[in-house]
Amino acid sequence: MADFHFLRPLWLLLLLVALVLPLVFKRVRQSDSGWSRVIPPQLLRPLISQSGAAGGQKRSPVLPVVAALVVLAVALAGPSWRKAPTPLQQQNDSLVIVLDLSLSMLSTDVTPDRLTVAKRKIRDILKAREGSLTALVVYAADAHAVTPLTDDSNTIEGMLEVLEPVIMPAAGNRTDLGIQRGLDLLEQGAPGTGRLLLIADNVDERYLPRISDTLTGSRFALSTLTVGTLEGGPIPLARQGFIRDGGDIVITRADPAGMAELAKSNGGDSHSLTITDEDIRSLELRPIDSDNWQDSERDLTVNRWQDDGYWLLWLAAPLALLGWRRGAVVAVLVTLLPLTPRPAMAMDWDALWSREDQRAPALIEEDPERAARILDNPQWRGSALYRSGDYESAAGAFASADTPRASYNRGNALARAGKLEEALQAYENVLAKQPGHEDALFNRDLVKQLLEQQQNQSSGDGSESSDQDGNQQQGNQQNSQNGSDTQNQDSDPSNQAGQNQPDNQHNGQQKNEPEDSQQNGQSDQQEKQEESAQQRQRDADASQSDGQASRAPAELDTSPLTQGQEQWLRRVPDNPGGLLRRKFLQQYQERETPSDEGDTPW
Repeated sequence: MADFHFLRPLWLLLLLVALVLPLVFKRVRQSDSGWSRVIPPQLLRPLISQSGAAGGQKRSPVLPVVAALVVLAVALAGPSWRKAPTPLQQQNDSLVIVLDLSLSMLSTDVTPDRLTVAKRKIRDILKAREGSLTALVVYAADAHAVTPLTDDSNTIEGMLEVLEPVIMPAAGNRTDLGIQRGLDLLEQGAPGTGRLLLIADNVDERYLPRISDTLTGSRFALSTLTVGTLEGGPIPLARQGFIRDGGDIVITRADPAGMAELAKSNGGDSHSLTITDEDIRSLELRPIDSDNWQDSERDLTVNRWQDDGYWLLWLAAPLALLGWRRGAVVAVLVTLLPLTPRPAMAMDWDALWSREDQRAPALIEEDPERAARILDNPQWRGSALYRSGDYESAAGAFASADTPRASYNRGNALARAGKLEEALQAYENVLAKQPGHEDALFNRDLVKQLLEQQQNQSSGDGSESSDQDGNQQQGNQQNSQNGSDTQNQDSDPSNQAGQNQPDNQHNGQQKNEPEDSQQNGQSDQQEKQEESAQQRQRDADASQSDGQASRAPAELDTSPLTQGQEQWLRRVPDNPGGLLRRKFLQQYQERETPSDEGDTPW
C-alpha cells in the first residue's frame, strides 16, 4: 500500500458535507415547518409529533445517506495503487517550441537563472503533452532545430541539459530567424493544428515586422511565454564577471507587454512563466485541452495509474437505497435495466459514452457496412465505405472536405473504382497543397503509368487489326493476348496501388485505415517488385565477364560484446553538447547567415 494515493483528492471535501449532514437533518426534523405561528399548540401537537412525522417516529435514513456519501467521496477521489499499460492516443496537434538561447537568458533576476527556469518549464510541457508531437528550435545569431516533430519526449529532454549559449556559433538575438525555422518544421507536414510557442525574455522591436510577414497567410498561431522580470538583472559569465557595455553592467529586462502584443497579433496567447502549471493551462498546451485525438500509429502503450474507485459504487448503491426508501424501486430499475438483454435498436448505445472519433475505428474494423450507416462524419463514413468495397460512394464522401487528407483519400477511392483520370487530378490537388506528401507522389506516378499502359494497349490493338500477314498476325494475336492479360491485371488498381488507402492520420506514413485493402495491394505490389528484382539480378549475373557470382553482403555479427569491448565503450565520452556545437557551426557556415548590425550580442 505504499503506492496508494488519490487521483482526484479534492473530491474528499465531500466528507465535510457528510459530517454536517446529520446536524442539518436533526434541525429539520425538530422544526414544525412554521405551523406553530398559525395553529395553536393544542391543535398542532396531535397532528405533528416531536420527530417531525405524523403518527410517531420512523427510523431515520440519515445514517445510510451519510455512509453512501462517504463511499461516493472516496470513489470520486479515485483511489489508486497499481499501474497498468494503457493504449496511447495521440493528440492531433503539433507544437514547435522556439527557445531563446542568447546570453540574456543567463540573467539571474529569477532563481537560478532564466535559462534553467525555461528548461524546467519545457520538461513540464513535455510531461503534459505525453504522446503528442513536439519539436524544439533554439536561436541566437542564427536558428537551429534541436529535434524535429516527435512524440518521444525523452529525445528532447536528453538535449535540454547541454543547451547553453556557448554552443551557439555566434552571439545574437535573432527571434525572427527562430520563428522562421519553427514555421519550416510545421510546414513540412505537421498533422493537425500546429502551433508555435516562443519562450524568451523579450523581442527586439526591429524584428516584429519580419515575424508578422513570416506568419502572414500561415495557418499556424504563435503563442509566447515570457521569462524574467520587469526589473531585470545582470548577465554573469564564468570567470569573467558581468557583461558590460562601454564600462556599464548590462541589465536585461523582460518585456511581457511586448510579448503579449506579439502573440495577439499572430493569433496566439501569452503568459508569464510560472512555477506552477497555470501558464500551461492558460496556453492550452495539454492534450486534455483539445478533443482532436487520433490513435497512435505504432500501437504505443503507457503505464498509468488505474482508477479503482468504481468498485466502491457497488457498495454505495445499497446504502443509497436504504436512505431513499420511497425511490428504491425506481433506483433498482435504473440500475438493473442496462444489465438486462435488449433487442437490437437503431440507436447506437456506444454513442452515449464515447465520441464518434473514438468509436469509429473499432466500428469500421468490426463491421464496415454498419459503420457506414451510423457514422455521421463524412470522412469516417468514407473510410467505412472504402473498407466495404463501395469505392464510388467513398469518393463522394471524401469530396465533402477540401483538405490534403480528404483529397488523398478521394484519389485512392477513385483509383480503386477504376476512374484513373479523376484519381490523378485528386493526387495533383494534394501535391499542390502539400508538395512533400510521399504517398500522394507514389500513387500519382503509379496512376500515370497505368494510364500510359492503357493508351499503349489501345494503340497496339488498332495496329494489329490492319496487318494481314499470317505469321505476323499470329504473332500479333499472341501479343494481343499478352496485352489483354496485362490490361486485365492492371485494370484493378488494387494490384498496383499498394499505397492507396484512406488517410485518417494526415501524414506520409503507413495508415491504419483500411488495413485489408492496404495489405492486399501491398502484397501484390511486393510480389511484382520481388520478381523484377530477381530478374535484374539474373541479368546482372549473366553479364559478368569474369564469370564470378555476385558477392552477398556479409552477415552481421550478433554475438554479445566481450568484457574488454564493453569497458572500451564506457571510456568513450558522452558529449552531446559537442555534437550539437559542431552541428550548429556547420549549419551556420553553410547558410552564411549575414549579421545584423542592429542586433545586440546579448
